[in-house]
Amino acid sequence: MALPPPDPQFVLRGASAAVHTLHFSCGSQEPDVPILFSGSENGFVHVWNLKTHRVDTALDGHGRKSVYCVETMGGKDRLLSQGRDQRICLWDLAEGRTSVMDYVFTENVGFCRCSLLKVAQGRWLMAMAAKALEEVQVLELPSKTSVCTLKPEVGAKLGMPMCLKLWQLNCGSQPLLLAGYEDGSVVLWNLSMGKALSQLVCHQEPVMSLDFDSEKAKGISGSSEKVLSIWSLNEQQNLQVYKTHKLVNAGISDITIRPDKKILATAGWDHRIRIFGWKKLKPLAVLDYHTATVHCVSFSDHTNPSERLLAAGSKDHRISIWSIYPQT
Repeated sequence: MALPPPDPQFVLRGASAAVHTLHFSCGSQEPDVPILFSGSENGFVHVWNLKTHRVDTALDGHGRKSVYCVETMGGKDRLLSQGRDQRICLWDLAEGRTSVMDYVFTENVGFCRCSLLKVAQGRWLMAMAAKALEEVQVLELPSKTSVCTLKPEVGAKLGMPMCLKLWQLNCGSQPLLLAGYEDGSVVLWNLSMGKALSQLVCHQEPVMSLDFDSEKAKGISGSSEKVLSIWSLNEQQNLQVYKTHKLVNAGISDITIRPDKKILATAGWDHRIRIFGWKKLKPLAVLDYHTATVHCVSFSDHTNPSERLLAAGSKDHRISIWSIYPQT
């Protein structure tokens, strides 16, 4: 039996719209203040000061269209945000600036979050859903050079890509992409060959979110169903179902494994955040605070484990901040 869950450590109010995405930047030393970036349905990216619990800056770069992905690029001064205006904006926030330096026009009408991977100092790969509905495009940033376009085989009927995760085993190794699709499949792509290495049907419904632990070669995905699917990647780079976990209520918007790979969090359509042990998927806690769908969950990147936080963003306009199993 799980312990009674704690209350949030604090709650951030003031987004004044549904919160769709969160990203921490807490790794730097004092006097730098720990920061949380949030993207909301009204098109704003808010920069939250985690000492004062207030908004330091509101960034307006998406024409009041919903922002559903925010990521930093090697520090809190370089930000990427993606919105329903079909733009991915690259921001320069150094020295108080709030300007869009550059942008990528995706021409994609879906809401598949892009995925970033640092491949060298100052060089990144970005995977995004492309204009053609079933395709994924990979670009290099900041040059915006096209690396490859990943097209399913004729007749594959995967539908649209719904979620993406770029990864590599270690710094110099081959970058790979895991993509979750509308038909419930997860596909592993080789970028240099531009072809699918393995495909696995993990869900009966579209894959809403996935995360992957490259050290254990094991991933997890959620959909609109009442099930989490855990899958693994063998030496031959074939995806295999590892196990499934039945949920009480249907619908997972987001899944994230904590950077230390000890626990993971899910964001539920049932307004709840669920915490599991990653090793055996043991349910550890149900965090019941929000009054509407939880759209996103994110773990902080504090260097000191005791300071680690979990943030959740909801349709109820609030962001809850939790200190949960910081030392586990």
